[in-house]
Amino acid sequence: MIMNLPRTAVVAAISALLLATSATQAQPDSATVQRGRAKGPAVKASSPVTLNFVNADIEAVTRAIGVMLDRQIIIDPRVKGTITVYSEQPVSVAEAYRNYLAALRGLGFTVVETAGLLKVLPEPDAKLQAGSVAVETSSVRGDQILTQIFRIQHENANNLVAVLRPLISPNNTINANPGNNSLVITDYADNLQRIAKIIAAMDTPGTSDIEIVPLKHAVAADLAPLVQRLADGGGTAAAAVPGQSSSAVSVLVDPRSNGLILRASNPARLAAVRSMVDKLDQPSSDGGNNIRVVYLKNADAAKLAVVLRAAFGAAASGGSGSTGGTSGSSFSGTGNNALAGNSQSLTGATGNTGSQGGMNATAATSPLSQSAGPTTGGFVQADPATNALIITAPEPLYRQVRAVIEQLDARRAQVYVESMIVKIDNSKAGQFGVQWQNLIGTKGDQVVGVSGTNFGTGLSNIFNVIAAGSGNRSTIGTALGTSSLPTGFNLGLVGKISGTYSIGALANFFESQSGANVLSTPNLVALDNEEARIVIGQNVPFVTGSYASTGATTGGTVNPFTTVDRKDVGLTLKIKSQIGEGGTVRMVVYQENSSVVPGSSGTQGPTLDKSAIETSVVVDDGDIIVLGGLLKDEYTDGDDGVPGLSRIPLLGNLFSSKNRKRVKTNLMVFLRPVVLRTAEGTSQLSLDRYESIRAAQQNGQPSKTYLLPDTGAPVLPEPKASAPKQ
Repeated sequence: MIMNLPRTAVVAAISALLLATSATQAQPDSATVQRGRAKGPAVKASSPVTLNFVNADIEAVTRAIGVMLDRQIIIDPRVKGTITVYSEQPVSVAEAYRNYLAALRGLGFTVVETAGLLKVLPEPDAKLQAGSVAVETSSVRGDQILTQIFRIQHENANNLVAVLRPLISPNNTINANPGNNSLVITDYADNLQRIAKIIAAMDTPGTSDIEIVPLKHAVAADLAPLVQRLADGGGTAAAAVPGQSSSAVSVLVDPRSNGLILRASNPARLAAVRSMVDKLDQPSSDGGNNIRVVYLKNADAAKLAVVLRAAFGAAASGGSGSTGGTSGSSFSGTGNNALAGNSQSLTGATGNTGSQGGMNATAATSPLSQSAGPTTGGFVQADPATNALIITAPEPLYRQVRAVIEQLDARRAQVYVESMIVKIDNSKAGQFGVQWQNLIGTKGDQVVGVSGTNFGTGLSNIFNVIAAGSGNRSTIGTALGTSSLPTGFNLGLVGKISGTYSIGALANFFESQSGANVLSTPNLVALDNEEARIVIGQNVPFVTGSYASTGATTGGTVNPFTTVDRKDVGLTLKIKSQIGEGGTVRMVVYQENSSVVPGSSGTQGPTLDKSAIETSVVVDDGDIIVLGGLLKDEYTDGDDGVPGLSRIPLLGNLFSSKNRKRVKTNLMVFLRPVVLRTAEGTSQLSLDRYESIRAAQQNGQPSKTYLLPDTGAPVLPEPKASAPKQ
């Protein structure tokens, strides 16, 4: 048996046998990548061969197959083990090659063709080196790895990925290209043929029928949700088929014609929905009751009620912007365009007289009234508890009001505003000076005279240094204390006159350099056209007045007191955003950064260091705009000295004091708005910020030590997956 021979002997024997029994007429190689078809490796037209490899080494069998094909086959070093390829009767060379590929596939290996070479690789790496690429169709068969591109004409390529992914081998890939709506699949050739048939069956033109159904009695905005729920499976989400989209039937509202736009996947389904609409579009059976309740989804009922009164009241009065009435702030007018009311409340109490001039919540929640006489008008009342509108109006007027409500009761977009406040300070200072001081003489404990040069104020003055240590005549420690000497390196000469130590000379060398880099990023989310405000800082008291008793009082005790006014000190950001067309955002911005100056809290109160910006800007969604800032470069140069003596070259430094200082301040404020139009966008942004804070908490955990217990810092819980929408 071949398996009992050495590897070299096996290869030599098989090669000699196959070369002796096979014809040597080889077909020319085809291009690895062709437009429309991809071909497999060319094989020699030869007489049939019999395969009898049982537990043979993969490398030996591969070399024998290469001799059969008259092709060079490269084996990856990771391909190890034995293989069994067996045929009971002679087969063609092409069939023998397919049997070899099938045996490799069972072991987790495959063959790819690249640049005219055949390579035996582990299956997971084949997709990275597969050289055969087919567009639309392929002639390759069997167990060879192939990459094929499918152009999708009617369906969405992304939707097909979820359907086809379970049919792809675990180590191979499927990807969608949204740009040209195509699929790129890498898999075995025989599996690609099966997938091609599935794609051809699914990629068919959709049959969608559309019909507009005008309504005679019902209101389109009220009827559309009911029809949609019934068409989707009976009014509950649980009745729908799991995993099936509810877009098989779409019901849209056309407020201009008070009609429903129906769209179904087939004529039969469309006819069923049309029949359902006809049955529901019936006259009201409540005996002419024109009171209806409209539950709002997004808008505020109290504010919307005032808007509706103003809109239809102005229309009834010929364009007047304000109307008046009694009992519930209703609007009076003539015709079907008036929302009127002039009556007594249902409870028997007389309603308050109200006027329309703005968002009056009190007017919106006043008692519902009924008409004292025949009227063609209507009435709108808000119920804040349920966020609903109670509308009393004839059918034509109600349809107009309902159409307006449908447009105003839409989900409002939000704006996420990220502010970046950057402050960079850099200062550098230097000082050098020499001061002289000498006591001319003493008489007892009295100083006869003093001479010297004194520069500076406070403790920088040598005279003040001497005064600080004058309390002790026997020591000079107090005078040379750090609380008395100037900042920096000090060099002094000390003398003793009549038992009293005196500083004769003091030289000071000082240089300082400091810098600060502060980045503040306050951010907040606000509804479109709503003002938002965030304050980060402290509430500092400021004295505004005080009273204290200055003398004796009669008849009682006077208690002194102090009045204070508290103000927010820190970072304040106030923004009102308005979303425009085309993704622009108009913002009215007020940004303030204030702090208490250190050491300024005296009898007059603290001093604030404040920088503020108030402006209106327009910026595109997601772009960064600079609001303003301050670039400050301050330089000071001081030179104190003795007239005449300080001008002497070199020696003049002994009779002078010099200082220089430069302070650079850079302050910039940037703003970046992001429009959040959908719930998914808001959730994604919130999740990103949540994960960022959670990661910072995890990185800030205290290090373990044997001396202290491991208490652990608190960490936000891991975010849970959102519940499916009903």
